[in-house]
Amino acid sequence: MENKQTYLAYSVQDGKDSDRSFWTKIGVAFDHKDGEGINIVLDCMPLNGRVVLRKPKKEENDT
Repeated sequence: MENKQTYLAYSVQDGKDSDRSFWTKIGVAFDHKDGEGINIVLDCMPLNGRVVLRKPKKEENDT
């Protein structure tokens, strides 16, 4: 059984300059086979508790 990666998980820290944030990839998320939920696998935990899930861009899927 193979799950498809559907999202990348990031920790987002607001910078001192409000126009800039720092995004660090911390894991991935996969759809459940039945489509009724998502598994989130984190390599680390963000200090501020904020996790952002984003669909990968094409170039990120090619690696």
